[in-house]
Amino acid sequence: MSTPNRSNSNPQPFLLTGIPGLQALHVWISIPFCITYITAFLGNSLVLLVVSLDRSLHEPMYYFITMLAIIDLIFTTAVVPKMLGVFWLDSREIGFKACFIQMFFIHTFTAVESGVLLAMSLDRYVAICSPLRYSTILTGCRAIQMGLLALARGAGAMTPLLWLLTRLPYCRGRVVPHSYCEHMAVAGLACADPAPGHHYSLAVATLLVGTDSAFITFSYSTILRAVLSLPSHEDRLKALKTCGSHVFVILIFYIGGLLSMYLQMFPFNLAPHVQVLVADFYLTVPPMLNPIIYGMKVKQIREGILRLLGQLAGLRGSQA
Repeated sequence: MSTPNRSNSNPQPFLLTGIPGLQALHVWISIPFCITYITAFLGNSLVLLVVSLDRSLHEPMYYFITMLAIIDLIFTTAVVPKMLGVFWLDSREIGFKACFIQMFFIHTFTAVESGVLLAMSLDRYVAICSPLRYSTILTGCRAIQMGLLALARGAGAMTPLLWLLTRLPYCRGRVVPHSYCEHMAVAGLACADPAPGHHYSLAVATLLVGTDSAFITFSYSTILRAVLSLPSHEDRLKALKTCGSHVFVILIFYIGGLLSMYLQMFPFNLAPHVQVLVADFYLTVPPMLNPIIYGMKVKQIREGILRLLGQLAGLRGSQA
């Protein structure tokens, strides 16, 4: 039996338990996660393909939707394949560095998605409240710059958290009671005080989510007032439909994220498997829903997807 390592000079890998107490049901539990991952991968890939091929969609709003699709692909691919390996193959081992890299990707791209959702709310604000100035205020180049700024902000905010966690000595075993490297579960294995990392992560999450959600709420409140003041009922309905998909995605992201985060920090006597399942579903369900929402609600993307599928069907028919 190996002795627990008290330093990180020669770190041992961690072991993921999957769903604590439900290991016997892992194969059945894996089915919805597998379906959501395949749906998320295909849906987001299809959105990327449609936007890249259709030049009429090379506009800021669709660039932001493309950014969300890229984030969702990275987000799910960083987590779900390993999760399914635990469920299907009992491949529970994850390297020390790989564990913290996975953790970094999860936290960073959560922050990046929050920044992109903020940028999308600003895009809709300008489009509805200052439509004549839209093409000068928001260009494709500026949309890309806003996306890169969100990426830099997310990576910059989460790098200190990674440093705080990797410098801790881990000597309370190496079994992580989770299906991925959730940072509270990993930090609980440290034999030093993990409070600085906890306090930092809570402060950053509260600051980013609080700031972004406040600006998003202000943007959509202003948009709503502007829409209700439109003289035509058809114009009001059209404007509300334009924003409806964005608002739905925002609610899923923030409500699910806050619920998952605070349940990990403050379990409220919930069973461990409930906490883990809530976190797992948060990492897999929104990336699956986002392309479905935009595919159904955004007319241009829906028509682009239908055209692409029609072309593919015609190509297969001609080859047959």
